[in-house]
Amino acid sequence: MARILLNTLRKSYAGQEVIHGITMDIANGEFVVIVGPSGCGKSTLLRMVAGLEGISSGTIEINDRVVNDLEPRERDIAMVFQNYALYPHMSVRENMAYGLKIAKMPKAEIAERVARAATMLELEPYLERKPRALSGGQRQRVAMGRALVREPAAFLLDEPLSNLDAKLRVQMRLQIKEMHLRTGQTTLYVTHDQVEAMTLADRLIVMNKGVAEQIATPHEVYTTPASEFVAGFIGSPAMNIFTIRAEAGVAVLPGGQRLPLAGLPALGEVRLGLRPEDLEIVSPDTPGIPVVLRSVEWLGADAFGYGVIEGSDVLMTLRLSGSTIAARGDRLHVAPAAGRLHLFAKDSGKRISG
Repeated sequence: MARILLNTLRKSYAGQEVIHGITMDIANGEFVVIVGPSGCGKSTLLRMVAGLEGISSGTIEINDRVVNDLEPRERDIAMVFQNYALYPHMSVRENMAYGLKIAKMPKAEIAERVARAATMLELEPYLERKPRALSGGQRQRVAMGRALVREPAAFLLDEPLSNLDAKLRVQMRLQIKEMHLRTGQTTLYVTHDQVEAMTLADRLIVMNKGVAEQIATPHEVYTTPASEFVAGFIGSPAMNIFTIRAEAGVAVLPGGQRLPLAGLPALGEVRLGLRPEDLEIVSPDTPGIPVVLRSVEWLGADAFGYGVIEGSDVLMTLRLSGSTIAARGDRLHVAPAAGRLHLFAKDSGKRISG
């Protein structure tokens, strides 16, 4: 296991900064997921830790040793990429053992490590097969097994499941989580998939344009997003976020309606965030938000309603019970659950509510 300390990491290309001073202390055995949209710098950050990208400034420590100038092989890490990168002429067993063989490890120890990893990843029936005879999920497990047998201080995984179909991704997520629980290895995992991020992580680094917008547990990121970007990125369906005028105890909505909100300070124009699951249908004579539906998606146990706040073009998404009968053109009155409001500064996007 390893403690990894990132201290004010920065990366620039041709004078343009792409990683903006990221600092984080990753504990021994912690599973940290770096999540964000394409182009946000998450893979660049991971490759900096691996030694595959140079560092413009700052330091990386692995087990209290600064590794800035060390080659990847000297950092005691193992990396798994989106591309399986298996040797097609070698069997599964040979692929998993190859790195240890190059390191001139004794044959008995190589065999023991490969057998242990194959058992953990349920690869025993496939050890003599070539990669072409394996499914995508099996190939990814072989790539993980090849990293696992090295028994590194830390695992670095860069979008390892993005080539798999939805069903296989779910299965592999479970296996990755189980592997981490068994090995206790410190893990850095990159993904753009928020479901992977929320289900795997002990903590998240939510990236946006090279900035770590928030570093926190999945629960904290979901319930107390640090910025409008985090609020809109984490959660499915996405949070409803729109501009209101905040008066003392009253929110003036885009359609001109006045919604009483206890404890709301007089802040002027701010951005209000409401998660679809935190909106409840209420009677029209109860204070709420009038939403005119444009479409309804029925998914069985759940349904999603999409519409606009009456008198405006502000889009709203509602999470409805599958038993709710609603259709295009219906007018629903919804009220936010107490304590589930999110307020963000209109200029900076930073959270301004508790």
